[in-house]
Amino acid sequence: MVFTIGSMRESRQQRTGAREVSRPGAQPGARGGVRRRTHAGVCATVGEYAGHCGWAVVPGARVARAGGPCSCGDAGCTEPGAHPLPFADEIPAGAPPAGAAEAWARVPGAAVLLPAGRSFDVIEVAEAPGRQALVRLERMGLPLGPVMVTPAGRAQFFVAPGAAAELPHLLYRMGWDDAELDLRCLGPGDHVTAPPSDLGGLGPVRWLREPLPDSVPQPPEARLLLGTLAYVCHRGRAYA
Repeated sequence: MVFTIGSMRESRQQRTGAREVSRPGAQPGARGGVRRRTHAGVCATVGEYAGHCGWAVVPGARVARAGGPCSCGDAGCTEPGAHPLPFADEIPAGAPPAGAAEAWARVPGAAVLLPAGRSFDVIEVAEAPGRQALVRLERMGLPLGPVMVTPAGRAQFFVAPGAAAELPHLLYRMGWDDAELDLRCLGPGDHVTAPPSDLGGLGPVRWLREPLPDSVPQPPEARLLLGTLAYVCHRGRAYA
């Protein structure tokens, strides 16, 4: 049986009878119950990321609306709603799901951030070519890791760690080093916002391809995907 973040949540709800939506005819004051269930769902997801995916999870800052102040309290914040909270503890990779969920419950409202450069790096492209590339890669039968899409219109492909350092050399070997590509790689020191969190007040981040048991422990090497990603990015810019 294939388990994903979504299917694991559905299975848990079936066992416990929990629901993520409000019941018809709910009385005034039910919003607090919905908010508690939503927070519980985020805690459970963090437990899955840490325990089942083997990812470290970092509590991040939030922004209530696009252009609004960052929850870190710094009026001059350069990454509002998209950086770790300096006073919050990281959930370590491999932490038991229940323990990770319990620890996350102590930071209500924090955004879910995943550090790149450890279990994975991230190749980021514009959303439209990213979707096209994903279809091509699936048809080619190439190994794929998780893929996210952000409300800022970016697609993020999880690849094996080390891609950020190797990217210039890989592009050179493939003949794409002189091309104008809307493509970058995130590695050590970078973080990505993960579902179900909101990114900078713009809206929630979503999975295009959810974490699967065969793709999470060993994400694909960047070189396996880079040719296709570079091609669709170049074609998109050529016809823009």
